Amino acid sequence: MTVESAASAIPAPAGSQRLNTPPLVSGGAPLLGHAWNLVRDPLGFLADLRDHGDLVRIRLGPKTAYAVCAPQLVGALLKSPEYVVGGPLWDTLEVLLGKGVATSNGPLHRRQRRMMQPAFRPERIADYARVMAQEAQATAARWSDGETVDVSAEMFRTAVRVVSRSLLEVDSIGEKADRISDSLHTVFEGLYRRMVLSVGPLYRVPTPANRRFERALADLHALVDEIIAERRRCGNGTEEDLLAVLLAARDESGQPLTDQEIHDHVVSLVVAGAENVASTLAWAFHLLTEHPDHERRLVEEVNSVTGGRPVAFADLGELRHTRNVVTEAMRIRPAAWIFTRRSVAETTLGGYRIPADADIVYSVYAMQRDPRSFERHLEFDPDRWNPERAASVPEFAMMPFSVGNRKCPGDHFSLAELTIILATIVPRWRLAPVAGTDTRTKVGITLHPRDLVLRATAR
Repeated sequence: MTVESAASAIPAPAGSQRLNTPPLVSGGAPLLGHAWNLVRDPLGFLADLRDHGDLVRIRLGPKTAYAVCAPQLVGALLKSPEYVVGGPLWDTLEVLLGKGVATSNGPLHRRQRRMMQPAFRPERIADYARVMAQEAQATAARWSDGETVDVSAEMFRTAVRVVSRSLLEVDSIGEKADRISDSLHTVFEGLYRRMVLSVGPLYRVPTPANRRFERALADLHALVDEIIAERRRCGNGTEEDLLAVLLAARDESGQPLTDQEIHDHVVSLVVAGAENVASTLAWAFHLLTEHPDHERRLVEEVNSVTGGRPVAFADLGELRHTRNVVTEAMRIRPAAWIFTRRSVAETTLGGYRIPADADIVYSVYAMQRDPRSFERHLEFDPDRWNPERAASVPEFAMMPFSVGNRKCPGDHFSLAELTIILATIVPRWRLAPVAGTDTRTKVGITLHPRDLVLRATAR
C-alpha cells in the first residue's frame, strides 16, 4: 500500500462524508482566532488537536489553516507534490534564510540540493568529525570543577563553531563564529512572534525590540558576505567543505550558483546546524541529570569503547546507548517542533477536501509524544530505540529530520555531531541543577530550556 493510499484509507470522522471540509476546532479569541492559543500555550494546544480528529481546521487571525495530527497523514503530506514549503513558518523564515535550499521549491530546490550534496558524502562526515571532537574537547576543557555552566549558551557556541569550521573554512572563522552566535540569539527571539502574528506593520515600528532584531539580522547577513568574500579572495580550505562545493558547483547547463544563492545556502546551513543541534544537546544534558541510570550507562559505554582516548568517527557505530539517548532526546524534546506547508491546487488529504493555497500545519512535538504511537509516551526511555522495540513504532511517528525530498541534507552530519559532543563531555563532567535553574520550555522557532544552569563536577 502506498503512503497516499494508506492516508486515503484513514476513515473520516463519524457522520462526515468523503471530501467534506475538516471539522473546525472550537474556541479561540476574537480577531486572533487560535493564534491566541499558539501564543498562550502552543504545545498544549497542538497536542490537544488530536482529540478533535486526524485533520482539523484552525483559525490564525483572518486565515483558516489545516492542522494534520496523524503520522500517516503527515507522511502523505510530505511526500505529495500537491504541497510545497510555505505557510506562516516559512514565510517568516524567508526573512532570515532567503531562497536557499530550506525555503525553495520545485526545480530550484532540486537544483540547489544536488549542487550541495557532495559536501555531505559519508567520507566528508568522517573529516568533519575531527572538528566536532576538537570543539567538544575545547568546550569540556573550558569548564572547571564546581563551576556553574550556562549549558544552552555553551552548546550554542560549540555548535556554531562546529558548523562554521567544518563547512565554511576561512582563516577568521573563530572570531566570526562568536559574532554569528550573538546575532542568531537575537534574531531567533523575534522570529516566532512574526510567525504566529503575521502583522507586518507592527514589526516596522521602531521599538527597541524591533531595532535589535533588524541590527542582528543585518549583522548576520553581513558576516556571511564577509565569509564568502574572504574565501573567494584567499581560496583556502579543503576544497571539499560546503562553501568550496557551493563556489565550484555547476548545474546541468554549466551555470554556477548565484552569489545570492550561495549566501542563502550558507545562512540556512549555519542556522540549522547551530540552533537545532544546540537545543537538542541542551535537552539531552537536562534529561540525563534526571535519569542518572542512563547517564551511568552512557559513561560506561564510552569508556569501554574508547578506553579514555578522544571519541572518533569510527566509534559511532559502537556507541549504541549514546545514540539511543540522542534519538530519545530528539523525540521527547524536539528542537524544531512546528512546520507548515501550502497546497498548490485544490486536493484531498485523508478523505477531506483541501482548497488551493491553503496553509497546512503539523507538529512533530505533538506527534512524537502521541500515546497512540509511543508506549509511556512522556517517559524518557532511550531503550525504546533498541531494534526489537523500535520496529513497533508506526511509520512517520518519529521524523526529526523530515522525510521525502525535504529530508534534511545534513542529517548524518548532525547525528554524528550530537553523539560526539555528548560522548565527549558526559564522561568528563557530571552535571547537576543549581538554584535558579529553569528547565521549563521556552517556545520560539525552536524549543529549548528557559535557563539551563548546571554545576559541573569532574568525574
